[in-house]
Amino acid sequence: MRGRMGDVQELRLVLTVSDFEAAVALYRDALGLAELAAWSDGDAKIVVLDGGRATLELINEEQAKAIDQVEVGSRVSGPVRIALRVRPGSVGLLEVQADQRMILPVTPTGDKPIDLELVPGVYTAKSPQMVVRWEPARTP
Repeated sequence: MRGRMGDVQELRLVLTVSDFEAAVALYRDALGLAELAAWSDGDAKIVVLDGGRATLELINEEQAKAIDQVEVGSRVSGPVRIALRVRPGSVGLLEVQADQRMILPVTPTGDKPIDLELVPGVYTAKSPQMVVRWEPARTP
């Protein structure tokens, strides 16, 4: 059984970019994605752009390091992060399959996002496609 699209309340795509200003110029200035928010802390930068039904977040390497430090204690993430926010109790399992397969049992509580990180090797530039699947949480 698959989860319903109504269970996903937010989709965020986060790109770590080497040329932050050029990426902002492309997505915000050239493509017209509206800027929702922007922060910086020293050299770490982030801008959140409105992608319609999702947001596209552009961050530089320093911000990626800062996020990884808070979340796991060291720089481990690749250049793409996907975060899904789902209703509490609506998802019991997330599965990602590309070059490798990753299955995550999920127990969401409150409105805290479930962050699905594509670990090295699961998806590469040569992967023909990536499949993301989820199953509803089972009620006892």
